[in-house]
Amino acid sequence: MTDPSTFRLPGRNPLRPALAALCLAALAFTGVSLGGCAAPAEGGAGGAGTQSAQTTQAASQALPSWRDGPARQALLKFVADTTRPGSPTFVAPDDRVAVFDNDGTLWSEQPLYFQFFFLLDQVRAAAPQHPEWKSNPAFKALMANDMQALMRNEKPLLALIAAANAGMTVDEYDRTVRTWLVQAKHPTLQRPYTELVYQPQLELLSYLRANGFKTYIVSGGTIDFMRPWTQKVYGIPPEQVIGSSQAVRYMVRDGKPVLVRDPKLDFIDDGPGKPVGIYRHIGRRPILAVGNSDGDLQMLEYTAGGEGPRLAVLVHHDDAEREFAYDRQSKVGKLDKALDAARARGWTVISMKQDWLQVYPAGKP
Repeated sequence: MTDPSTFRLPGRNPLRPALAALCLAALAFTGVSLGGCAAPAEGGAGGAGTQSAQTTQAASQALPSWRDGPARQALLKFVADTTRPGSPTFVAPDDRVAVFDNDGTLWSEQPLYFQFFFLLDQVRAAAPQHPEWKSNPAFKALMANDMQALMRNEKPLLALIAAANAGMTVDEYDRTVRTWLVQAKHPTLQRPYTELVYQPQLELLSYLRANGFKTYIVSGGTIDFMRPWTQKVYGIPPEQVIGSSQAVRYMVRDGKPVLVRDPKLDFIDDGPGKPVGIYRHIGRRPILAVGNSDGDLQMLEYTAGGEGPRLAVLVHHDDAEREFAYDRQSKVGKLDKALDAARARGWTVISMKQDWLQVYPAGKP
């Protein structure tokens, strides 16, 4: 099990030159090596009759990176049952809503959530403009790469993170995210973060959309961080990304109307916040939900609690060789209560080790 409390960040230059940042910002996001992980976008499906034919015809070839076990069969059966016209479990296309958590469900999340690495880099980049941070215990821990001390100073750290990008327009922040993804690599796997998406899940997203489902991300991460890249990587457009959000206000700056980020969170889309976010943004109860942690429990309960056919799915990280193995004791992506609920209620549990032939795209193991 990977424990982030013992993980030490590799040494990085805390004072990133502004000129280098500006140059990198000019790079197009298409420079990110996606390794064949891009998924077809929404809206390519036909009518209900066509959907059913596609389901029947394509089921045997669907989800090639999945072993043909109970998890794959449960997913294929659910799609077939809900898209076959005349079936008592048929679901109209408008109601075929599928929601996915992001961290640990669609891409890796160890030893820290990937957005957290981005935010720590943001703090380092902003440090020259904030000499008062030198006395902040969280900043001292960050500069010393002391992860245990960072975790002990969570509130001061969150304040630093909020201050580091406050005052930026939403467009400036968007460019910052894109730039970071071009240059950043995972500290231990040494790959771009967008290569650490799960190939089996990319196939599942595509298969669902080919059969008339609309796929959404419902994540504790912020919408500002996810929206710049989810369409290219997952085929999920920005308007179908639900997440935590930072307060934003309208103003006119230098004669131009802009939206500016404020240093406070407006909504936390985690745990019981996820069903609230789904209701606010989608207005329909999903019929399929996929998560991986206790933070997804309420989303799975909300989905499974509706009328008609429902499928709640958990990804269990039990593959230390190809990815990471963690569950009940992990400080990141803890899976404890949700795992018990899944077993008690008959939800589908995906074993990464047993159910996935391949973890990452482009032929990577």
